[in-house]
Amino acid sequence: MLALATAGFLLCFWAWALLAPLGPTLRDDLDLSSFQQSLVVAVPVIVGSLGRIPVGALTDRIGARRVFPIVAALTILPVLYLGHLADSLPEVLAGGFFLGLGGTTFAIGVPFVNAWYQPERRGFALGVFGIGTGGTALSSFTTVQLADAVGRSFPFDLVAVLLAAYAVAAHLLLRDKPGRAVAAGSLVARTAATLRMPATLQLAFLYAMSFGGFVAFSVYLPTYLTTAYDLGRSDAALRTAGFVVLAVAMRPVGGWLSDRTNPAPVLAISYAVVCALALVAAIETALVPVGTLAFLGMAAGLGASSGAVFALVARLVPPERVGSVTGVVGAAGGLGGFFPPLVMGLVKSITDDYAWGFVLLAITAAAGGALTATVVRRRAHPSTQD
Repeated sequence: MLALATAGFLLCFWAWALLAPLGPTLRDDLDLSSFQQSLVVAVPVIVGSLGRIPVGALTDRIGARRVFPIVAALTILPVLYLGHLADSLPEVLAGGFFLGLGGTTFAIGVPFVNAWYQPERRGFALGVFGIGTGGTALSSFTTVQLADAVGRSFPFDLVAVLLAAYAVAAHLLLRDKPGRAVAAGSLVARTAATLRMPATLQLAFLYAMSFGGFVAFSVYLPTYLTTAYDLGRSDAALRTAGFVVLAVAMRPVGGWLSDRTNPAPVLAISYAVVCALALVAAIETALVPVGTLAFLGMAAGLGASSGAVFALVARLVPPERVGSVTGVVGAAGGLGGFFPPLVMGLVKSITDDYAWGFVLLAITAAAGGALTATVVRRRAHPSTQD
């Protein structure tokens, strides 16, 4: 079940990230400004993020076995539309809006995986499921290369076929944990109750920092590298893929460490690393080796902290509310990835420099570390758990 959920998450995230590597191409083809280019890659992020709230609550109610194949199948439609029909900024934005559906699958898989594992193994299991975020790496590795080698529509056709195959496989093979806790009440009532939980907003802020930073880099780093360092599109896409792969690989490591120690110190150390290296990136040193090491270090910190946040979810949230809380926390993570590309594009347009964007990242990471070291550390201490 973990393998099936991870595969579906990876494919849907691959679809969700199809526009980001094509950002420079769309900029040239549609004559976009820096802000418009940022908007194109950010729209699927915000829709996929906000959509996690109802999708997570729906998963708590009717189960991932029903929701996962439906979402995978529906994501095929915007993928094909963007690959074959969208040829203007409004059309690309409309397709990107519905492409955001692929990003909601995070809120389906977390409660599904959480139900299948005992508490002492959930951090690692959820970290493994988080490997599905590597779909963005697949997109970075393949989209530009396939578009150049075969044709612009081919990456979209390939993903559409894989999504169709997965939707059928998930319908036939996916099973919810027997006896899983089922949430009662309406979606609105359950969402309101979730938002009243103190842990929800704290976890949402932390995940906005962790996963939001990862998403922001995965969608905007190709643009940043081509603009700030004059790299070619393929080179920038491959370097972004390396960033994503390391971040994805560190996610189960963060969950594993949290299972064996405590999520709070894992988070605090990760945020400290991100804060320090964001300040290094703000200086815009040479890309090799200092800049590359700074970006890879931030990838490791963001990946490990993302895994640790959901180890906290497994500790602090009742099983029947994991989907609803995941929806809110996941939405915050995606929203955390929505604003930085817009901020970076706006800062670049105004100042012709990216430095302040990285300074803001450092400040946010410092705030996340402070919250973790105080309020969250007390709440997550093992002696307070059942």
